[in-house]
Amino acid sequence: MNSVSNIDILGVLPETILVITALLVIVADAVRRRYDAKCLPIISVLGLIASAVAAMANWGDGGTVFNGTVFSDGFSSLFRVLFAVIGILTVLFSPHYMKISSMRLGEYYALILTGLFGMMVMAMAANLLLFFLGLETMSISLYVLAGSQRNDVKSAEAGMKYLVLGAFSSGFLLYGIALLYASVGSVDYEAIGAFFQSDFDPGPLLIAGIALLLVGFAFKVAAVPFHFWSPDVYDGAPATITGYMSTGPKAAAFVALIRVFGVALEPASSMWSVVITGLAILTMTVGNIVALRQTSVKRMLAYSSIAHAGYLLVGIVAGTKAAFAATAYYLSAYALMNLGAFAVLILLNRRQEGSYRFEDLRGMGFAHPLLGITLTIFLLSLTGVPPTAGFFGKLYVFSAAVGEGHIALAIVGLLNSAVAAYYYLRVITLLYMTKPETEPPIVQPIAYRAALVVSSILILLIGIFPEQLLNIITFSVP
Repeated sequence: MNSVSNIDILGVLPETILVITALLVIVADAVRRRYDAKCLPIISVLGLIASAVAAMANWGDGGTVFNGTVFSDGFSSLFRVLFAVIGILTVLFSPHYMKISSMRLGEYYALILTGLFGMMVMAMAANLLLFFLGLETMSISLYVLAGSQRNDVKSAEAGMKYLVLGAFSSGFLLYGIALLYASVGSVDYEAIGAFFQSDFDPGPLLIAGIALLLVGFAFKVAAVPFHFWSPDVYDGAPATITGYMSTGPKAAAFVALIRVFGVALEPASSMWSVVITGLAILTMTVGNIVALRQTSVKRMLAYSSIAHAGYLLVGIVAGTKAAFAATAYYLSAYALMNLGAFAVLILLNRRQEGSYRFEDLRGMGFAHPLLGITLTIFLLSLTGVPPTAGFFGKLYVFSAAVGEGHIALAIVGLLNSAVAAYYYLRVITLLYMTKPETEPPIVQPIAYRAALVVSSILILLIGIFPEQLLNIITFSVP
């Protein structure tokens, strides 16, 4: 019987720290409930920082641990750090929301940490079964968080829709894994890759397995036409959770998509590349066109999140190491700018009705300069305006596509970026070119403002100096 070595333990140290932190949060909530509002966010942030440090300490080790079931490489470490950053920002943006929430603090922060644990497991999984376990751990946490406002009909509806359709898509994935195992004889990524590099017979079971896997992944990244759950879920969930759901799970799904389709199934790309190309075009186009028609800023951002999934799929289609590095760069930038945009929306919900109307933004750039400037940076980055990180994310992804001969796909992406500019710049126009219609929101505590400022500065820094981050990512890509 194989024993667990110190190398094995160090390989999963970031996840172990997250689990311990979640348990500490639950215990602290039960023991010292009077101090929850101050104590639990601090415990959560410290645990996330420790997890990120442990991930960075493992960076570049390479190989696998636990008998080849877990990757301990730079790519998994990169996304572990990204998930920790997403978690830290979510926790810092949460206290304002928790003041009006009916959910207990201990449950809320423990579920955030548990979801992040699932994302990290998805990133480090070296086989399809461990990936699926991580996916379900993440998903169960998200189902509860989406419906956490028990007195809000929209939140309850969001949680129920997410549960039903999420379970439905997980069924596709699990059935696809079973069929792939029946054809290949293994669920390990390495063994699957070796099978497709040999002279294999593309029988009906194998084709069906790949197709079902693709459908399951399309559900998880909200690719059109498998996106219909996401607008209602993103709109109905609390704004803090929407920012969290639209960034972390998307990044986790894409890192798994890169490992499964970009690496293990790469020799069989002729069987799926055209399908993902079609998904990318539909996702970009439908997401942007429907976003144009929205009257709610939150719902507009929900549809724009779908469009960004389309841009990211372009990197999967390109299929090279440079394309995967560009996709990871884009995901890093997207996490900061989308979380930041939703964080500002939380402040706009001063009537606590969850409408998030465009009119709520009128004159905010003058009434609250800090909020106006940070939201402008987030929106410009989402648009893809230099020198923000969003510009270079799109540039690298589309350049990788052009380099592999997907010129038409890159042109569609550029045209969709131009369409997206209209609804993003519309918000900036309301910030600075109209007078306030209603009473402006109240500026929030220092930790909240600091998180907004740090996020916006990071977007500018990795936009002004993109090569530094891209080189680190390129070194880590499998």
